[in-house]
Amino acid sequence: MHVRCPDRLPEELYRRVLEVLAGLSPVVQALPPSAALVELKGALRYHGTDAAHLGEVLRVRTISHLGVDVRVGVGPTITVAATASAQITHPGGVLAIAPDQAADWLAGLPVEALHGIGPRQADVLRDYGIHSVGLLAAVSPATVQRLLGKKVGRLAADRARGIDPRPVVPRSLPASAAVRHRFTHHTLDGATVRAVLLDLVVQLGLQLRHRAQAARALTLTLRFAGGTTWEKTRRLPQPSAHDEDLRTIAYQLMDAAGLQRARLTGIGLRAEDLIDAGQVAEQITLDGARESRLVAEQAMDRIRDKYGPASIGPATLVSLRRAS
Repeated sequence: MHVRCPDRLPEELYRRVLEVLAGLSPVVQALPPSAALVELKGALRYHGTDAAHLGEVLRVRTISHLGVDVRVGVGPTITVAATASAQITHPGGVLAIAPDQAADWLAGLPVEALHGIGPRQADVLRDYGIHSVGLLAAVSPATVQRLLGKKVGRLAADRARGIDPRPVVPRSLPASAAVRHRFTHHTLDGATVRAVLLDLVVQLGLQLRHRAQAARALTLTLRFAGGTTWEKTRRLPQPSAHDEDLRTIAYQLMDAAGLQRARLTGIGLRAEDLIDAGQVAEQITLDGARESRLVAEQAMDRIRDKYGPASIGPATLVSLRRAS
């Protein structure tokens, strides 16, 4: 089973989709940022149903639990399943291809529809009159290798014939955490941007501490009017989930952007290369002020857990929330 989530699905929602998939089968391979593979052989026996129905069950669960619809392709190989999911034109749906129908079904598709064939390869094949997957399957593998290169040509020739021995390899989503803010109006005010960034730092730090994780790096993404983006990553001196450490790096990244009069439409902050917080070596320090801030952070976390994330925080954020 190949599952496609909506484009630009927030990472936390994507993680929750993966959790739903894990409820159907223990063998799930994450394909970030928005797809996944699921091995169904054992799941079909366990649930006592067919693959198409299991795909519909998945859709019902992601829609009802998460408000997310998915496109599900089912087939005897990864290539067939992934090709099938891409053929679903609606925001959600299930397309199941039986093993004995796979070759005929693939044959009728345009060559660029075969999963793994990129635009450049498709252009080359079309230049030689190979317009469909069926024609690609009919050409000798040696000819396809001469056109596309040895490795790519061999894989393309095999997959056009429905040959794809790759297994689904269990793999979880790479460790990261992200928070985002979208401005309702194009924003030029530097003070407002700085306050929003601080709010994201507080959200991200709280998320990491709740997950008992620490970040080795931060990535700042800025979205501008007109659709352009700016992104930069900077590593922390040592892994951390503390607001003070995250804020220092986040402000350095923002300063590096050199915004001046740029019109912003959104900001994203992502913690990357995460590790278990228990693996972080505590540094001996004589900085009493820092120790006091860390103690205060623990107290604020307890207050947020009891009264909500917006119940306490920097004074700048209180003004920001009142303004919004």
